[in-house]
Amino acid sequence: MAPPSRRVTDAPTRVFHWLFALCFAGAYLTADGERWRLVHVVLGYTFAGLLGFRVLYGLIGPRQARLAALGRKLAAAPGWWRSVRGAVWPPQPAGLAAASRQGQNLAMAGVIAGLLLAVLPLTLSGYATFHDWGGEWLEEVHEFFGNTLLALALLHVGLLAALSVWRRQNLARPMLSGRIAGRGPDLAARNHSGLAALLLIAVLAYWAWEWQHAPARPTDTAGAPAAWLQRDHGDDDDD
Repeated sequence: MAPPSRRVTDAPTRVFHWLFALCFAGAYLTADGERWRLVHVVLGYTFAGLLGFRVLYGLIGPRQARLAALGRKLAAAPGWWRSVRGAVWPPQPAGLAAASRQGQNLAMAGVIAGLLLAVLPLTLSGYATFHDWGGEWLEEVHEFFGNTLLALALLHVGLLAALSVWRRQNLARPMLSGRIAGRGPDLAARNHSGLAALLLIAVLAYWAWEWQHAPARPTDTAGAPAAWLQRDHGDDDDD
């Protein structure tokens, strides 16, 4: 008999999470050099599209997926700080324990908010760089936000691992199965599997469309398709 569990994360949120992570990892690994430039750009566009989906889903989606919940956690920061100061002197172990757990949740919420907020300047600067709308300074801006997002992603993973050890439970499980161990009502009443499937199909269809519409040209001397180097740039040589 399976142990009791309850659903806390629906399928669209989980699919978004893993596609989001995959796109960023792939875009970061293909950022240097021209050989994989189109792959980098397509993953960047997908990254921006996923952010748009998450914002829309966070505004009109089910309650547990709303961005307002993230905002409420961040808005509690001043009250958390006051509770920490009140529990430090005179020492109140119970108050410190409660403030510690709230602080852990607040730190995780802050990192997630930072990840979402960094996507917009990252993708906009990347789009402008790809279309040669700026000089080297714009490339540096794009690189800065890319490294910032990488740092936030590593911090997110580190916090998740540390808190999993501290609390003696797998905190990554909700993004894998959508469920946590224990009795009680489901936080996510419905799984919305159909919407998750549509999101995945839309991303795969977009990738297939980009693959089919990439013009085939002879390769350059380095072996990279010339179309991937010149797409949307035109021919800059003067005859």
